Amino acid sequence: MKYVFCFAFFLLFSFILMGQKVSMAEKQPDPTKKLLTVEASCGQCQFGMPGKGCNLAIRIDGQAHFIKGTDIDDHGDAHADDGFCEAIRMAEVQGELVNDTFNISYFKLGKLK
Repeated sequence: MKYVFCFAFFLLFSFILMGQKVSMAEKQPDPTKKLLTVEASCGQCQFGMPGKGCNLAIRIDGQAHFIKGTDIDDHGDAHADDGFCEAIRMAEVQGELVNDTFNISYFKLGKLK
């Protein structure tokens, strides 16, 4: 019976670990892909993009794009003094532009602009 409980605990712990989401802060950039330095902020509050609510966006060469792969709330309080709705931050990113949405594979937040 002792072994059954140990095995059940092991299985439960394994499923919990497999379900953990890897945050952008834990990911490393892909050395084979170009690393871009971009402006990052709330698309609606700072970049004047259409939509309801607050959504994270980046601006590359003056063109703003909503992003997929990380969320505005994954990087602190968006409405804090240095949050995305109040300030434009610099970020290092990797990913690809698909249908005007930038699919993020790496995102590292930098300093205030």
